[in-house]
Amino acid sequence: MKNPISITSFASISALGITTEEVWKSYLNINKHCISTEDFSSVQTPISKLSTLGEKAITDLRNSSTHYKNLDRSVLMGVLVAKKAFEISGWDSDSHFGINMGSSRGTTELFEKYHTEFINTGKTSTLSSPTTTLGNISSWIAHELQSKGPEISHSITCSTALHSVLNGIAWLNSGLTEKFIVGGSEAPLTPFTVAQMKALKIYSTKIEEDYPCKTFDLNKKQNQMFLGEGAAVFCLEQGIKKNAKALITGIGYGTEILKHNISISTNADCFQTSMKMAIGNTPISKIDAIVIHAPGTIKGDISEYNAIQKIFGQNAPLLTSNKWKIGHSFGASGALSMELAVLMLQKQKFISIPFLKTNGNDKLLQTILVNAVGFGGNAVTIKIEHK
Repeated sequence: MKNPISITSFASISALGITTEEVWKSYLNINKHCISTEDFSSVQTPISKLSTLGEKAITDLRNSSTHYKNLDRSVLMGVLVAKKAFEISGWDSDSHFGINMGSSRGTTELFEKYHTEFINTGKTSTLSSPTTTLGNISSWIAHELQSKGPEISHSITCSTALHSVLNGIAWLNSGLTEKFIVGGSEAPLTPFTVAQMKALKIYSTKIEEDYPCKTFDLNKKQNQMFLGEGAAVFCLEQGIKKNAKALITGIGYGTEILKHNISISTNADCFQTSMKMAIGNTPISKIDAIVIHAPGTIKGDISEYNAIQKIFGQNAPLLTSNKWKIGHSFGASGALSMELAVLMLQKQKFISIPFLKTNGNDKLLQTILVNAVGFGGNAVTIKIEHK
């Protein structure tokens, strides 16, 4: 990537919190996860839902305007974090900026509600179509921020948020807009969505253990993925800005030939391609850490580990993830991983995984990779550097 991209602001909402200070405090508590249990089809199931303050913020936003009363949870989370990031960025209503907010499942809660209504009655509510389109997320953010640039919503499974970063950078480099808001929002804690993951035999049943999801524990004998909800966005500008929180200095992507609907190769060829592309001419010794995708599934974790070994050999960077703590938020997960990378660079502190041995708590952090991959083997890697 020839020109760096400045991250001038960011914001998120998840079980970690709704402010940067709250989120970082949650990360510092490396021995505590944000998992609770809820009854799905009469089975206690591990999930990660918004904090009490986060839930109140969503309720307050919903009640702030009659326009918002019928919107899906994923849309409201996206609007909330985009509004916060916009205020922090210093942009104003005259700024020409685009919006690309992605979501793997889109307006999940409302779609399931209206579909159930149709199955039971043969009819559906007037607003069932306009409130369940994926484009709702970016269009309502545009409404809230009164943007004048392009508005894009998209879905490409679990790498959705990082694909929005790729797209935003492409728009900036094209010169068609000056600024771009990118990110992802996902509200997957619904009966049908949870049932789908359980049908794949990848959902964690280890609710009695200290860590129901042992992300990147390569010795686990059972899949331990679980779902969480959340959203995160970043305000991007081309070049090195004075108010930059961090810099994006490399991007990479790769796709595998499908052998199965959820397949990924033993050595995650897509990740090898995306990481090599993002690293570019940077010596691999300069990569200090990787925020791995590692969903907590046996094959997903091992294949990403193998890909890292193929590139770095025995000199692998520090490895971390937030999925053991907040679960897998599908299309929003890459953005929440990016937030962790930016915070570690800002605070100059590596956040480790409690059951994965590392020796990097005092290491100077300059360059971090962020990985994401989704069903179908579509990987993205973003290289982020300290300003």
